[in-house]
Amino acid sequence: MAVFDLDNTLADTAHRQRFLRRRPRDWDGFFAAAPADPPIPEGVTLARDSARECEVVYLTGRPERCRRDTLDWLAAHGLPPGPVHMRRDEDRRPARRTKLEILRRLGRDREIRVLVDDDELVCDDAERAGFRVLRARWAAASTELRDAQEREGRT
Repeated sequence: MAVFDLDNTLADTAHRQRFLRRRPRDWDGFFAAAPADPPIPEGVTLARDSARECEVVYLTGRPERCRRDTLDWLAAHGLPPGPVHMRRDEDRRPARRTKLEILRRLGRDREIRVLVDDDELVCDDAERAGFRVLRARWAAASTELRDAQEREGRT
């Protein structure tokens, strides 16, 4: 399996960062804007190339309530079909914890060739757990998104 994150790995979230700068953060607006995310060419190409040799799996911190929009976005941008693992709506644990839990579960009976993710903390923990990681550094880093992933468990 090749496991891909979505936000800032395949989908450029820069246009919706404004929703995270407000206090309180506008999570409904942030996720409602996700269908307009432009694809990130480096990530999309890597996912398509990976599909030649691996099953592509998507692992996102997006809440389950975003499933339909997420599936539609993947299809609209020609990404390979594959299972999409999402955070339960009420799960507020840091992304590094939720994603590592799912990676371990996926890796029980299948080889995970690579995790592709932009979140440095997710990547660090996955590497420590023995997974091969490719750090998606092709999108601009976002302090707001990092805080949301780590402190608020929202994406």
